[in-house]
Amino acid sequence: MLQSLHVKNLALIDETEVEFKPGLNILSGETGAGKSIIIGSISLALGEKVPKELLRDNESSALVELVFVVEDASTRKALEELSVEPEDDLVILSRKITSGRAVARINGEAVSVSRLKAVAALLIDIHGQHEHQSLLSKKKQLEILDAFAKHGLGDRKERLGVCFREYRKLSEEWSEANTDESERKKELSFLEYEVKEIRDADLKPGEDEELEETFRRFTNGRKIMDAAAAAAALTGGDGENASELVGRALREIGGVTQYDSRLVDLEQQLADIDGLLSDFHHEITAYLDTEDFDEETYYETRQRLDLINHLKSKYGNSVEEIISYCEEKEKRITVLNDYDEYLNRLLTSLKQKQKELDELCTQVSDIRKTQAELLTKAIGEALLDLNFLDVKFTMDFRKTEDYTSTGTDDAQFLISTNPGEPLKPLAAVASGGELSRIALALKTVMAESDQIATLIFDEIDSGISGRTAQMVSEKMHLLAANHQIICITHLPQIAAMADAHFLIEKSVEHESTVSRIHLLDEEASVAELARMLGGVQITDTVLMNAREMKTMAHMK
Repeated sequence: MLQSLHVKNLALIDETEVEFKPGLNILSGETGAGKSIIIGSISLALGEKVPKELLRDNESSALVELVFVVEDASTRKALEELSVEPEDDLVILSRKITSGRAVARINGEAVSVSRLKAVAALLIDIHGQHEHQSLLSKKKQLEILDAFAKHGLGDRKERLGVCFREYRKLSEEWSEANTDESERKKELSFLEYEVKEIRDADLKPGEDEELEETFRRFTNGRKIMDAAAAAAALTGGDGENASELVGRALREIGGVTQYDSRLVDLEQQLADIDGLLSDFHHEITAYLDTEDFDEETYYETRQRLDLINHLKSKYGNSVEEIISYCEEKEKRITVLNDYDEYLNRLLTSLKQKQKELDELCTQVSDIRKTQAELLTKAIGEALLDLNFLDVKFTMDFRKTEDYTSTGTDDAQFLISTNPGEPLKPLAAVASGGELSRIALALKTVMAESDQIATLIFDEIDSGISGRTAQMVSEKMHLLAANHQIICITHLPQIAAMADAHFLIEKSVEHESTVSRIHLLDEEASVAELARMLGGVQITDTVLMNAREMKTMAHMK
């Protein structure tokens, strides 16, 4: 479950920390007090996009940190598969936001946003107002069914996706293969020209690098020879040079060592230097004797490099790439020379892959249809608990015109909310309030098969009131028996069910507007319920009603 939330320098929040409780956590407050900022900050910590305007004025960075307690064995195993090891049963997700970037961390280790989202998906599920509308999408409805049917589907859906991609690749190859004979002859002629050009060059791997080194040496040959000759003249030969000067110094020292034994070591050092100079002079002279600028070799080297660079401009950035390109085209030539056999092999492969895809699509569709009966029956029962008096809820299956990566099912939820009315798609029937209740019914049913411990509902009570609101509150209470629920609400019926009630308030401090959130005790919770019931004027009767509402809720 979500143990705590820490927010710093985010929108109206300078700094706050909230410790959530097990069961139903209610967040309430006046419109504009900052309730959406709390949910928004949680979304940020889970990897959602960071709006530029979110940083508080004059602040260079913001921080959001979520601390989760993870005790469920299956969740721990799933986290370990993502290389996340809970420390003392804790997993800490954080995101530091600056004007230019956001850094995500899990237990202090910097991670990518995609990894942060993958971990967060195991720990928490946020259902906001925009999710209500997403329920109208047939794609989303199929995703919900697949999530419900995940154990029955096993790895079939993943295998179907792989098979579909392989089938599509073969289909595209088959379409491209069915060209007319004249086009094939043109292609064959062109490929044979390319292969001949490369093979005639008789390329050797690594040859270009060796040639470039030789060419550089030739290009700078005169400079090299002048420098070597100067070094030879300065270290030996006729005239005054280093070898002559060191020899003279050696003779001078050698003539007086008999008078001072301390000069013996110095004489030896000079003797070593004299020997080294002599060796160097012999080697540099030998180098000058063997090295010579060969005009013919230089010309051949340059011509060979020009040829290789020409081939590089057409076929690859290195000799190895050019050779690989040539081998590829030779395979294509083999295909073109025996095209009928190639077409037969391709058609056989395509038919086999289509058969495999058909089988997987049928298996997945059959499982979906079986699971859809269970899912829609459970949702229908949950809707009855949410004040749908006579509701029918089912799922319609049709076949797509072509294969897709998810199969051939074109499926959508159908609902009838009144006696005698035909079943229709959600988009054609559901009002805002009905959609909120359908979303809650879905979450309730899905939560029973889900391992996610924490569910967040943002404005799940949109468009409902009266008896319906009471029934929604009872459903939330039941859901909170097995899950931690964090819910933003305007309805006192839902707030009365709270196991922990938090108030979000906006105030002016030091000429700056800030939002604060704090846990209410029993009396403060009653007062907040009275505000939600009676508005500005809170009378003793309203307070009595609020207290009675809370008492009745605790008896559920």
